[in-house]
Amino acid sequence: MMTEKTTVLITGANKGLGYEAARRLGVMGWKVFLGSRDEGRGRVAVEKLQADGVDVVLVPLDVTSDESVAGALQVVSGHTGRLDVLINNAGAPGRAVHPGEATADELHGVYDANVYGPVRVTHAFLPLLQAASNPRVVMVSSGGGAFSVVLDPEQPVSKMHELAYSSSKAALNMLTVRYAQALPGIKFNAITPGETAKHTFAATDMNNHKGQLTVTEGTDAIVRMATLGPDGPTGTFEDRLGPVDW
Repeated sequence: MMTEKTTVLITGANKGLGYEAARRLGVMGWKVFLGSRDEGRGRVAVEKLQADGVDVVLVPLDVTSDESVAGALQVVSGHTGRLDVLINNAGAPGRAVHPGEATADELHGVYDANVYGPVRVTHAFLPLLQAASNPRVVMVSSGGGAFSVVLDPEQPVSKMHELAYSSSKAALNMLTVRYAQALPGIKFNAITPGETAKHTFAATDMNNHKGQLTVTEGTDAIVRMATLGPDGPTGTFEDRLGPVDW
């Protein structure tokens, strides 16, 4: 008897870390639900993955829209009665506005994608996650959201003056821990795609490809947390080298 494929929904998966995570999990034989805000770009990504033999379904998904998230749930529910893994990857970098100039409006758009987005998606997909035998949720955070990193003068991010992105990822880290505590049947873990101890990060569109790590190295922690066994950890924050201090 053929065993049912492991299912994963990845938000913001038409490019960068999300796409690479989709590719890596797809070639492992998983069924991938590829979330993409831009349907055209999502279709191109799906065709590329299908050419590599990946079982992939396009899911139009704007994490800042309740209506879009509800539509995404309908699409996924049409294919499966359970979701094994949710990867909350979609995010917004903000415009690195100096704190002296930053307004609430500047923070609002970033929080809508990076904080409220993962809450919208997690809340909507909880019933499908709870139907799985070993459900995992991976929150794609950032070393910039860790007080340990931002307060270290050796870390480049400590000299990057902005409010929106780093504080939104700090909030996402707290969400991860609070979900993990309240829902012990689901593993919730946060990752950063960099190597915090080495002051490096992955090259993506979000940083204009200035990162030193490849997008594949950047997804190592995502894939590790997505493939956790039933005895794996929950409520943790790690990069590809291991745990990161909050």
